[in-house]
Amino acid sequence: LIELERKILAGVSEERKRSSERSAVSIGSVLQGGGVTEEQVHAIVARALGRYSEDRIGLVDYAMESSGASVLSTRCSETYETKTALLSLFGIPLWYQSQSPRVILQPDTNPGNCWAFRGSQGFAVVRLSSRIRPTAVTLDHISKSLSPKRSISSAPKDFAVFGLEEETMQEGTLLGKFTYRQDGDPIQTFQLQEIKDPAVYQIVELRILSNWGHPEYTCIYRFRVHGEPEE
Repeated sequence: LIELERKILAGVSEERKRSSERSAVSIGSVLQGGGVTEEQVHAIVARALGRYSEDRIGLVDYAMESSGASVLSTRCSETYETKTALLSLFGIPLWYQSQSPRVILQPDTNPGNCWAFRGSQGFAVVRLSSRIRPTAVTLDHISKSLSPKRSISSAPKDFAVFGLEEETMQEGTLLGKFTYRQDGDPIQTFQLQEIKDPAVYQIVELRILSNWGHPEYTCIYRFRVHGEPEE
């Protein structure tokens, strides 16, 4: 197994070397065309790689809490608390572990750092950081390989996204209905329905319709919203 790991790592290293050589040739051809310096090309590449490494998809997330987004409501969804108390006094449980819905707007997706709600159906109404024409959404979950039980049955399965004119609306405009694939990439992006004259929204609703079989709760690790800012 150790020898196999060494061969795999050697193969990865060789592929990176070939990729670097191809990039160098490509940069050289760009430089020969004139109009851009080598320093400018390297700066552009560095920015692109930095942006990709930050979120892995290279799309602006208007639902990120640190940028000003917030969870306005979870409607009737009930946050699920673990059975094991983190704090107890004389054997009497005083506090159970649970994550706030805010966590779905944060980039930390380590195992267990998710908002768990009771059952297989839940809601999250989110105010975006600015008014946009939504074009896509992204759902993050952990992979099976990172799950302690090698299962992600608590992951969302079918879900829908709605655009709301205001927080108090009970039924918004359906922007798309999708299925998160449990055997797919942990980070999955879904394109919204193409509309001739797309509306501008600052409030969207994530509606989870089912999960992958967990009988007690569903976990959302991260929800992202992408689009074009209002002009």
